[in-house]
Amino acid sequence: MPFLLAAISGVLLALVFPRYDAWWLAPVALTPLTLAMAHEYVPLRRFLLGWVMGLLFWAITCSWIASVLQVHGGLGFWGGWGSFALFCVLKSIHYGLYSWLGGILIRHWYGPPAMALLWAGLESTQEPLTGFGWLMLGNAAMEIPIALRLAPYTGVYGISFVLALMSICLALILLRKPRHYTAWLLFTLLPVFLPRVPEGLKTAGSAVAVQPNFPVLVDWTTDLYRQQKDLLTSLSLAAAPDRPPDLVLWPETPTPIFFATDPDLQGRVRDITAALRAPMLFGSIARTATGQALNTAQFVNAKSETGARYDKVYLVPFGEYVPELFSWVNQVSGEVGAYAPGQRVVTFPVDGRSVGAFICYESAVPHHVRQFARAGAELFVNLSNDGYFFASAAREQHLQLVRMRAVENRRWILRVTNNGITAAVDPAGAIRQSFPGFQAMAGTLHFGWRSDLTPYTRYGDWFATAGLAIAALCLIATQWPHYLPESVRAERRSS
Repeated sequence: MPFLLAAISGVLLALVFPRYDAWWLAPVALTPLTLAMAHEYVPLRRFLLGWVMGLLFWAITCSWIASVLQVHGGLGFWGGWGSFALFCVLKSIHYGLYSWLGGILIRHWYGPPAMALLWAGLESTQEPLTGFGWLMLGNAAMEIPIALRLAPYTGVYGISFVLALMSICLALILLRKPRHYTAWLLFTLLPVFLPRVPEGLKTAGSAVAVQPNFPVLVDWTTDLYRQQKDLLTSLSLAAAPDRPPDLVLWPETPTPIFFATDPDLQGRVRDITAALRAPMLFGSIARTATGQALNTAQFVNAKSETGARYDKVYLVPFGEYVPELFSWVNQVSGEVGAYAPGQRVVTFPVDGRSVGAFICYESAVPHHVRQFARAGAELFVNLSNDGYFFASAAREQHLQLVRMRAVENRRWILRVTNNGITAAVDPAGAIRQSFPGFQAMAGTLHFGWRSDLTPYTRYGDWFATAGLAIAALCLIATQWPHYLPESVRAERRSS
């Protein structure tokens, strides 16, 4: 029964995210696991409870990884699914740690908030420790406006805390624990007293966004590359609005574009900026001094002058580099050798304003995205290429991450992709415009400028860090009585 309950939690947790989108299950997703933890006193078995939950969660939510490795990584059916199975086994360790330690906390009156803080804190360590942070529990609240009020203060982790606390307290109610255990449920009312997410936001700017729908399963030839450059050029010029746009946007390297060494492409970009009287921001591949590839966002101003570029800092595991533990896996990108990470945040000047562009997977790294707003960016652009994901749920999951970054930093985000989902997201996380997927097209996305800084933008993951520290202190408190003199312990037992 305990392992069945853990498995149910894994399924519930997976159902709250795209494509199932049963977000209303988020406040109860951890309840079955909590019930199982409360009755398990063996540490190893408790660890395995969380591990089983995580195993099912990752297997259901990210099954698209197996297809990517199978097809684009060239591993075949068994290699792709075998590598994905190992991925699930390792990623589930986080949940095993939560269950192991949470099972200690649950037996104390201060356990519920400490457990919820432990959950949120461990979420914040996923990307630094595993290189892949994806779908925190708080991301499920994109359709819960009251919960979203927390995001500008605590980031996504504060919402994870509230949802986890609701699940834990519900389990304790079912276990008929004393009221002082479940009174912590009052903490979940905190968002009610915070300012509402902004509504009725007006737009003041426009951008031409190009979605070329380039194939990813193709051997690039000189003729095919020329055809794709023709398509990018024609789509850009055909989408020209009545007045000059603020920006022209192409997605993340949908084809092997080497802007710095391609005079033909440089000429085309100059023609587009001159014709539309607008600067351009687009994906390209640059090189380090030693020849390593860099995934970049290249800026060319309205005067057709080549400006700064931003080199992607957080690279995609398997896509742009292969973790040492998975050395037998082929890199998904066609580029020979691993990409080199960028070293700094860069913003681009647009008519006296500032634009920050993060690339693809970086939308899953909230502490990195906020740095663009801290550097002065009044608009976020996310250049992405989700073509490797086929028509899987990864595309909707990726957009959900982008939406949370908009709420945390109170910024408009223009998301431009190769084959979808291209969209304009407002500072409340709402999708204001979107293009149909898997179509070669271009259109105008409207947005607004924001220069205010949220507490999360200023202070980052303070909530998650403090939560881990508090959870650690609570764990120490649970063990402290074991180190008291026997006479003191006997006196306490008698009293």
